[in-house]
Amino acid sequence: MSHDFGLLFTTRHGGVSTAPYDSWNLGSVDNTAEDISRNYEILAAASTPKIARTSQVHGSRVVTVTQDYPFWPRVTPVLPQADAMVTTEPGVALAIRVADCVPVLFVDTRAGVIGAVHAGREGLLAGVVEATIAEMTAVGATQIHAWIGPHICPGCYEVPPEMAHKAWMQIPETEAQSHHGTPAIDLGAGVEEILQRNGIRGTHTGECTSCDRRYFSYRRDQGKTGRQAGLIWLK
Repeated sequence: MSHDFGLLFTTRHGGVSTAPYDSWNLGSVDNTAEDISRNYEILAAASTPKIARTSQVHGSRVVTVTQDYPFWPRVTPVLPQADAMVTTEPGVALAIRVADCVPVLFVDTRAGVIGAVHAGREGLLAGVVEATIAEMTAVGATQIHAWIGPHICPGCYEVPPEMAHKAWMQIPETEAQSHHGTPAIDLGAGVEEILQRNGIRGTHTGECTSCDRRYFSYRRDQGKTGRQAGLIWLK
């Protein structure tokens, strides 16, 4: 049996938020609750009414989403702190919010297992991608495919030399230079290397969030920006 699924990566266009968070801001930074709620209503209409989120903290924790999870629009004071989610529940969308970090979406259509990862520099080096693959495997996944969503390119991701060398030592494929010829980190290449180590084929989608103004970018906009999202759900 093969399970149908849906996935999407949003841009910054199509919502109701005002500048500088215009317009489809799915974060909560300096935006009204009404605007955020309306933006999630638009997202739910494009995916499924049950949307699972986490409080993303640049770590490696993975949560398993069941039917008693605090889905949007349920009001909860604190979302679980995690940077990845896995579920086997149909009709549940896993939503990862980003503004330069890498959103990675996973599915095993035969087993009916999906996963979603927020892979920034810290989480990538902490093993969040591997942890998600392990959790999916634990609940039955054997044939996983992945999508690597829009994220900052190495040309725009200049970092201090010591930070770059730490990443390069751990995942050599992240070694890169910025547009200025300075040390940089290639987050996408790092994710792809981890997928390949685990026998998973990945599909790249989208442009650099910093180069392409269709996307929110924390670095380009100097922190004053919204969040787009990557979502995946079993139908």
